[in-house]
Amino acid sequence: MDKDNIAAIVKGDKTIELAKWKLPELKNNDVLLSISAVGICGSDLKYWAYGKCGRFNLEGKPMVIGHEAAGVVVQVGSSVKSLQVGDRVAIEPGVSCKTCSHCKSGRYNLCPEMRFCATPPVHGNLCQYFVHDADFCFKLPPNVSDEEGAMIEPLSVAVHTCRRACVTSGHHVLIFGCGPIGILCGLVAKHYGATQVTIVDIDQDRLEVAKKLGAADVVHKATTTDNDPVTFAHTLREVANDDGSHAALECSGADISLKTAVHASRPGGCVLLVGRGSMDVPMPMVAAGTYEIDIRGIFRYANRYPEAIELVSSGAVDVASLVTHRFTLQKAGDAFTTAVSPKEKAMKVMIKSLRLNKKNNNKKY
Repeated sequence: MDKDNIAAIVKGDKTIELAKWKLPELKNNDVLLSISAVGICGSDLKYWAYGKCGRFNLEGKPMVIGHEAAGVVVQVGSSVKSLQVGDRVAIEPGVSCKTCSHCKSGRYNLCPEMRFCATPPVHGNLCQYFVHDADFCFKLPPNVSDEEGAMIEPLSVAVHTCRRACVTSGHHVLIFGCGPIGILCGLVAKHYGATQVTIVDIDQDRLEVAKKLGAADVVHKATTTDNDPVTFAHTLREVANDDGSHAALECSGADISLKTAVHASRPGGCVLLVGRGSMDVPMPMVAAGTYEIDIRGIFRYANRYPEAIELVSSGAVDVASLVTHRFTLQKAGDAFTTAVSPKEKAMKVMIKSLRLNKKNNNKKY
């Protein structure tokens, strides 16, 4: 491939380096994509700032960042039949082995050989061109924009979460964390028929956004004094005016929220671990066992992109309104700074991977 490819590279020092990045050879089932939009995720910010996210670590090695992306097909491998040049696609960032027992059973997100964009040692897709397996590229309908195509990734997390939680008509859902994932979970839960969605966060502005977008029926601003799980759960039951949630979705990564979720669930309910807090969290397991409260993990998603695209295309879920800031690839450094700035009140920051002038190459921002 003779394409000049500029990529945004992180090293864990709160800088972005724009540099030429060599593209791999196109395999038979691959497609070459011109990246059109990439959203910034919380995990991207952790690699940018600290060089690690959970159990994954850059270990001092530079990495191309980005995994929430959409693009346009510019070249196809010899075995690709489902896509053609010019197709606009949402990019599912994880490529599994397709042959292990997890893959064959449909739970390929648990594949031990999974290669997921911007998860060390795999590079991401915040670049001008990107090579990806065609099986994990999904055509976008004409009425779904490039930015909405990039938002299919976090929406798929929300779809997977609500499906794992078995959210259905009449359910009361409690959500901890009012970032993009929490809000999207609220929107999906409402679409699935949840009668009441309560969202908890420490940021009043974000709670107002959730109400405005229709992701929450009830919102509650938590404080630093909400540090006892049992007391906090009692408060939330009073706020929600119910006897506990059918599903409690922990999307904040706060240990206290995960513990509170168990106590705030009704007998027979379930707790979904979506956010990532401490590696080892003491949990009220006797209470969970006594009341048959299921605690379920969420690791990305599997087979959710088609449904997520349909939700956006049909107008059932509005993802476009979550995008608050937009930057070009040239200003990727500013985009990351904005995403972590409290005064900017960013919800979802979107980067357009446009062509750059040569003078911008190999420069830190």
